[in-house]
Amino acid sequence: MRICLLTGGGYPFRRDALGGWCRTLVDGLDAHRFELVTVGDRESASGPAYPLPEHVDSATAVTLPRESARREGRDEQATLAAVLLCQGLIDDTGDDLALGLDTLVKLTTTTEALVKLTATTEALVKLNATTEAPLKVSAVAEAPLSAVPLAELLSEAWRAGTGMRLSLRDARTAATLLRHAMRALAVPLPPSDLVHCVGGTTPLLTALAARRRTGTPLLLTEARAPVARLRAGEERLSPAVRTVLRRFRRAVARTGYAEAGLVAPLSDYHHAWALRHGAAPERLVPVPAGVDPQEFPAAPEARTPPAIVWAGGSGPESGLTCLLEAFAQILEALPKTVLHLFGDEHTARERLDRAVRVHPLPADPRHRYALGHLVVHLPGPSDPPSRLVEAMMSGRAVVGADTGPVAETLGDSGVCVPPDDPAALAAACIALLRAPARRRALGDAARRRALAHFTSDHVVRAYGALYQDLSAPPPAPTYELALAHTDLWRTP
Repeated sequence: MRICLLTGGGYPFRRDALGGWCRTLVDGLDAHRFELVTVGDRESASGPAYPLPEHVDSATAVTLPRESARREGRDEQATLAAVLLCQGLIDDTGDDLALGLDTLVKLTTTTEALVKLTATTEALVKLNATTEAPLKVSAVAEAPLSAVPLAELLSEAWRAGTGMRLSLRDARTAATLLRHAMRALAVPLPPSDLVHCVGGTTPLLTALAARRRTGTPLLLTEARAPVARLRAGEERLSPAVRTVLRRFRRAVARTGYAEAGLVAPLSDYHHAWALRHGAAPERLVPVPAGVDPQEFPAAPEARTPPAIVWAGGSGPESGLTCLLEAFAQILEALPKTVLHLFGDEHTARERLDRAVRVHPLPADPRHRYALGHLVVHLPGPSDPPSRLVEAMMSGRAVVGADTGPVAETLGDSGVCVPPDDPAALAAACIALLRAPARRRALGDAARRRALAHFTSDHVVRAYGALYQDLSAPPPAPTYELALAHTDLWRTP
């Protein structure tokens, strides 16, 4: 079976929590062929960040350009599609958005630019295990919305549907962002038996467009709650524009839930989120996150001063600011404590200097948590629980913020504190650092729980079955025969 694994600006070109999850899946399902495609706004590295196995046939990174030339004139079909798109932001059913996508995909498919892009993509992405050449695509076809007065249409739909007015500036800003997002419809995907989209609005738009062009079955992994998540820089937008984006992402998610053959949430939290946003219960198959126990072996605590490990990100919702505020309080109680950051959080050096050690993400993941006596996990409200499972598998006690799937993943094998509460976080960490016996008992319990519920073998088996279910031919038709003369069956 040939699988197109579609992600949002990550695997295999960037190391992040979902990248590790995707790697586990691809490496484990070696009976299938994989085409890897990632679509996003950021330029990817010149080559894969993970070693790619032999059953990966291609890897493509598509960067959506920020600016597009506006054409003069008014395309009637594109304008109708834009009207449906704007109405879809107001209507919770998702029907208008789906109809608008139908028209936009047809218009995009017929453009000469898309034909040129497809040829360029095929020339760049073919890959074998020894290829080190850059694997990037930096342009996509011109979107039909470039010939549409989208700001004007958005203002009209917003006023009619909500009774509120968008300012001219907000309407133009929102229109620019929507026009940019819809360029994901023009990204072509390699031929495959199944498209597996791993969360996110941008890759989901690409997947929905591909489904309209080819009818390829779609499997959606719900790893993040896209409506709740702000992207980098969006906190500077006005409340009205953020509301438009939130409604747009919700409408795209609802359309994805309606059209995907199966939806696989990573947790009960993501399962409940999908249900609230229109997913059909019979299409939901929860598959918890999992990691390879051999990559995260339990190691004894180092005989060093107290140490805390943080392996989260540095975005506006990452929780790093809360951690740094809590760590200042921890240093007052335990002055020799060290905080280890893995990633790109270099700004922390300016605030706490010698008490903070910043490391790049190690090539060998088993070194990520061994430095710490406990792990702090403060995810954004929609982040996947992959890093939390890694820490648990490593046999470390975890202090986590009670947000998203953290509490259900930890169970009774860790400590949960209220989100955005540095004082509570500091108190929990100090208590565990002063109680080695309890800390180690929690670490042992966390590893036992991870081995029982969150292993890579479980993920690989579950998705292997989902792939087979979606790609299998439809069942043979059945017929019911109705007898018109029931008296024949009566006993004389």
